[in-house]
Amino acid sequence: MAQPAESASIQDAPTASETDENTSKPRRSTRRRILKGLLIGVPAVLAASTAAGGVVYALADTDTTGKVDFDRPLTIPPLAPGRVQDGRTIFELHATAGERQLRPGPPTTTWGFDQGFLGPTIRVRRGDTVQIDVRNGLAEDTTVHWHGALLPAAMDGGPHQSIPPGQTWRPRWKVEQPAATLWYHPHPHGATTHHVNRGMAGLLLIDDDEQAAASGLPGRYGVDDVPLIVQDKNFDSGNQFDEDFSALGDVGILGDTVLVNGVPGAFFEVTTERVRLRLVNASTARVYDFGFADDREFALVGTDGGLLAAPHPTDRIRLSPGERAEIVVAFRPGEQVVLRSYPPDLGLDPLNERWTGGDDRLDIMQFRAAASLGASPVPAATLAPPAEVTLAADAVVRRFEMAGNLINNQAMDMNRIDFGVPRGTTEVWEVVSPFPRPHNFHLHGGHFQVLSVNGAPPPPELSGWKDTVYNPPEAVLRLAVTFTGHADRNTPFMYHCHLLLHEDRGMMGQFVVLEPGENPGTPAHAGHSEPPR
Repeated sequence: MAQPAESASIQDAPTASETDENTSKPRRSTRRRILKGLLIGVPAVLAASTAAGGVVYALADTDTTGKVDFDRPLTIPPLAPGRVQDGRTIFELHATAGERQLRPGPPTTTWGFDQGFLGPTIRVRRGDTVQIDVRNGLAEDTTVHWHGALLPAAMDGGPHQSIPPGQTWRPRWKVEQPAATLWYHPHPHGATTHHVNRGMAGLLLIDDDEQAAASGLPGRYGVDDVPLIVQDKNFDSGNQFDEDFSALGDVGILGDTVLVNGVPGAFFEVTTERVRLRLVNASTARVYDFGFADDREFALVGTDGGLLAAPHPTDRIRLSPGERAEIVVAFRPGEQVVLRSYPPDLGLDPLNERWTGGDDRLDIMQFRAAASLGASPVPAATLAPPAEVTLAADAVVRRFEMAGNLINNQAMDMNRIDFGVPRGTTEVWEVVSPFPRPHNFHLHGGHFQVLSVNGAPPPPELSGWKDTVYNPPEAVLRLAVTFTGHADRNTPFMYHCHLLLHEDRGMMGQFVVLEPGENPGTPAHAGHSEPPR
């Protein structure tokens, strides 16, 4: 008998040979060992005022512009096959280890879904009831979080929904949100960086047939509707992923090699006049400022929660880890152009910008237009209803101060529910980072609208529904957060910094959605209460 949509199960599955894969951390490269010796433990003031500090400063940026050989065709993630059973569309994911030839020399050990690196694209429609059977073929616990999905907390795939090796988790929910580009990735307590950096990520696309017909956006998957999962990596001398990082920046891994859909030096053959690109920042720490090498204008048509009300013409889009953007780009026959990341404005002083990737320039991938291009319509002037919220006069206002590895002076505790919110309400959340260190803010189980940034109206790229947003130091973000359904007093959703090193160190909290009159319960979790340090 089918289980009800409000519950999920984990059950035993046959132990597979892949559970014996090596899970040890990759070795460090000689160059990175030298840099770490220079960087770790040196105060920023001392580093800037000594000869050694000058060397460190000179080595602290990365510039790959004009240095990348675009010699590999872009891989398009395959669409996951689904089968219909008892009114549900069922998909299957299998977390395994694998290998990929990413550079000359030995292959790189990777993790991923089904093929051992990244994962298939799960495509669903608004109104569908979906079930995703996730089998863990790794040698350690993992989870799968549906980033951006509006669903019951028990299906969210956060640290409370851990999947032991050899077992299968079967979350199911009804898709009740507009068309959007979502993604999935692990969320194990204290170990998310390691799992995501190994390659565990994939796309979850929501379609809305009525909205698609009205928007006029390109929609042929892999042809003129192209997903771009962007990750930066470092490699050691044996071609294994290097997870070292600078203690000066202390934001996590800032890689010098960019993979798009798991491919370094990727190029895409353009066959139509316009192409819709679904950009996903799946990096663990890096903030990108995407634009083209010739500074061409493109149309921003969608962000985290779906389509914008109208296309926004621009030539740059900044995405912090976890954020997504949909853009429509026009091409001319026979041209070649490079997608690049320019130095992102992180809102920091020059030293801290330098240590945290704010001076980096990266060539991402190349587009090669055919000699003759198929016709493409211009996106409609109106794409979707505008993001609107109604705030009650007595709306609850909460403040979240992100400092060190804490939120409101508290580290994540799996056994502590920080607060509860009534279902169907809208609250104002004020998020601030008081120190010169990059953070962003990600919310599980709900979407928000940015009301203001340091008292000023949000820019057009923040005008739609969001679930992740960059948090400029000392700037107060005011967010209108909605909680439309799926109450569960005992199973929490997360809120946290999506720079994964910060999340793993404890910059995370949890809340529950309540029915009227309820109080928060107790998380049903047997894990440890303190994240690894």
